[in-house]
Amino acid sequence: MSISNDQIRQNVRNRYKKIALQDVSAMSCGCSSEVGCCDTQIDRNSVSEQLGYSPEELNAVPEGANLGLGCGNPQAIASLKSGERVLDLGSGGGFDCFLAARKVGETGQVVGVDMTPEMVSRARQNAEKGNFTNVDFRLGEIEHLPVADQSIDVILSNCVINLSPDKPQVFKEAFRVLKKGGRLAISDVVLTAELPAEIKNDLEVSYSGCISGASSITHLQNMLEQNGFTQIEIKPKDESKAFIKEWVPGANIEKYIVSSTIQAVK
Repeated sequence: MSISNDQIRQNVRNRYKKIALQDVSAMSCGCSSEVGCCDTQIDRNSVSEQLGYSPEELNAVPEGANLGLGCGNPQAIASLKSGERVLDLGSGGGFDCFLAARKVGETGQVVGVDMTPEMVSRARQNAEKGNFTNVDFRLGEIEHLPVADQSIDVILSNCVINLSPDKPQVFKEAFRVLKKGGRLAISDVVLTAELPAEIKNDLEVSYSGCISGASSITHLQNMLEQNGFTQIEIKPKDESKAFIKEWVPGANIEKYIVSSTIQAVK
């Protein structure tokens, strides 16, 4: 049975709606179980430290912003500067947006785009709680960004592009909105071996859980090149297997995917 792009989007949207509406005090981490990438009730800050965030970063955002949904720390490779305009693809509760907002300062701006209305609402509430005035959360699909041409200095994304059923279109849009010399700073999962059919075709677990949608490094490289990007660097992080294996316990998915940093320049 073939799965349509719209089915994938609807499934992902429904998953993240559930996460957005949860009480933060009762949440589990991640992105592929009923609410995320793991179904054990563990401390989200501990998970985020495994992904590369410092305790200082984790304490710098409003409560409820860190939903434990990433697979790395795009802030670590973004080299954000004061005054820059930043776009976060799949901004969720606003975690990476708030960290970016602190780095670009009052003269900069951060735009977060998410396709789940409940997630956008949650992020806006978090912005109010944290008194972040240089962050703007917008409803939209990352394949059709509600952002002007050549208006962005840096694009961040954390374990979201793999969820898109049309990745070439995502990178086409990213190229459109970036200024000349603008850059990508992405954390995402990449495919290291062919997925077994039972995992690849599982809509509930895999398509909305950062697994089936993963692309190979070669495929990612080709998509970025075909859309005009240069200075492409894709660096797998083997240490990520330690937390990836917990996303679907017993499925050994760490044999097939790994977290990676993805950088490129327009």
